[in-house]
Amino acid sequence: MSMAEKVVLLNYWASPYGMRVRIALAEKGIQYESREEDYLTNKSSLLLQMNPVHKKIPVLIHNGKPVSESLIAVQYIDEVWKDKAPLLPSDPYLRAQAMFWADFVDKKVYESAKRTWRTKGEEQEAAKREFLECIRLLEEELGDKPYFGGENLGFVDVALIPTYSWFYAREKIGNFSVEAKHPKFIAWAKRCMQKESVSKSLPDQKRVYEFALRLRSKLGLE
Repeated sequence: MSMAEKVVLLNYWASPYGMRVRIALAEKGIQYESREEDYLTNKSSLLLQMNPVHKKIPVLIHNGKPVSESLIAVQYIDEVWKDKAPLLPSDPYLRAQAMFWADFVDKKVYESAKRTWRTKGEEQEAAKREFLECIRLLEEELGDKPYFGGENLGFVDVALIPTYSWFYAREKIGNFSVEAKHPKFIAWAKRCMQKESVSKSLPDQKRVYEFALRLRSKLGLE
C-alpha cells in the first residue's frame, strides 16, 4: 500500500464495534495497520488525539485523518473504496432502510445484549426478553433473503454480525438460547461466518466468554 493509502485502525479485540470496521475493510480488500488499544485502563495519546470527543475505539485513520463511530466508519469505507463489494444500496430508499436497521441494531440490539450479561436478577430477565424480541424483529426483516443485504453481505449484516461473537458469553451467563427460539437468525449468522471477511474479523467465542466473566467480577456481579 502506498503512502497515499495509509489506513490505521485503533481497536480493541473484544469490541463488536471495532469488528464492524474490520469486516468492512476485509470485504473491500484493504490492507491496514491494526493498533490494539489498552482500552479499559490506559487509552493511548493517539486515541485521545484522534477521537477527543468520545475517546472511544474504533477509530479509522485514513491518511492521517480520523473517522470515529463504527457505522460512520463503515459508511466512509464503502464510499471511499466503492469499486468492490458495495455495502450500502445505491437506491436512496433502500439505503435509508439499511441505515434504519443498522441504527436499530445500535440502539436496541447492542444495548439490550449488553444488559444480558452485565446485570442480574429481574434486570437481566428483562434484558433477555428485550434482546430476544429484537432478534425476532430482525428475523422478520431478514425474511427469506440469505443476507440483510440481499444476495450479498450488506451494511446491516456488517453492523449486526459482530454481536454473534458474544452469543456464547451471553447465553452461558444469562442461561438462555437464541437458537431454541430463533433458528433462522442463527442460520444467518453461520452463513455470515462462512465468509473469510467475517470469520477472520471475529474473535473466538470462548475467549470472549472468559473476558465477560472477568468484567462481571470487576463489576461485582459474580
